[in-house]
Amino acid sequence: MRKSFKRIGILTSGGDAPGMNADIRSVTRTAILRNVEVMGIYRGYRGLIEGDMKLFSVRDVSNIVNHGGTILFSDRCPEFKTEEGMKKAVDMCINNKIDGIVAIGGDGTFRGATDLTCRGVPCIGIPATIDNDITSTDYSIGFDTAMNTVVEMVDRLRDTCESHARCSVVEVMGRNAGDIALQTGIATGASAIVIAEFPFDEDEAIQNMIKSKQTGKRNFIVIVAEGAPNYGEDLAVRIEKRTGIETRFARLAHVVRGGPPSLRDRLLASKMGAAAVDALLDGNSNLVICESGDEIHFMDIDFALKLDRMYKGNLAEGDLKGYNEDQIRKLKDMCNRKRRSLEKLYTLSKEISQ
Repeated sequence: MRKSFKRIGILTSGGDAPGMNADIRSVTRTAILRNVEVMGIYRGYRGLIEGDMKLFSVRDVSNIVNHGGTILFSDRCPEFKTEEGMKKAVDMCINNKIDGIVAIGGDGTFRGATDLTCRGVPCIGIPATIDNDITSTDYSIGFDTAMNTVVEMVDRLRDTCESHARCSVVEVMGRNAGDIALQTGIATGASAIVIAEFPFDEDEAIQNMIKSKQTGKRNFIVIVAEGAPNYGEDLAVRIEKRTGIETRFARLAHVVRGGPPSLRDRLLASKMGAAAVDALLDGNSNLVICESGDEIHFMDIDFALKLDRMYKGNLAEGDLKGYNEDQIRKLKDMCNRKRRSLEKLYTLSKEISQ
């Protein structure tokens, strides 16, 4: 342990995700066990700039492991993106004797963490977003709970679909990533799944529904990712017109982000929280905690952000400046691994959809 670490801060930023509170609990209790104080920073980077924080005890994080949302709240903070805002944040860390920060959230949170690290405040990032769109980790905190929420709701919709011989077109969250839609579509036995990552053959899907109806199928579920914007409602109209199946559209929206975290998310959050504290106290910074094959490991935040941009096709000119051939090859290999995994699931979904 580095003796210079007497107090660390913890904040949550971006969209809330089930399991964030379990993460806060793990970070706090691990740090206190290591004789390091923990300052809970409210409202993300805005709270850091404004000094909205409190020294946490073990009791402050009792009975929160099963709660959704985040007890530290979250907020958007355009000011933090400016030099003046970052200076305020650094000064606030100095004034409150915060030696380092654990930042919980998504890619925007990580960019803020690396900005602070560059200005002398060591940071460790923990991925928490229901979208599971952090390419560096197989699972982000909140993803499993969100999928379970979708499965429960779609199962309920199916009961009505079966009773009335209907189709439900269900739009689920995920921002530009189709992970929630794809995995819940398979888990709920959807007749079709629409995600932005792969072209959707609407004619084929509708013909398959007509054939299934002719063989006696009464209920139909179609899962649409919000990354295919404004598609689901129009699709519902076309399905009813072309199949004769009464069709309804449902947008689950932000209800998918709420609720008690699942066992998997509580466990993942607890593991990542403890790993983040130990990484920080070991003298590391500018890292994101990742999970791959049930193993926790670390990745440089800058590398993780470049990986994310490469996978999503958002690399800007000069983003890979300074990267050698081996590093670029590694980025490409990781992107291909993610795409292959998604493609296998998408192929499976089509093979068993009838």
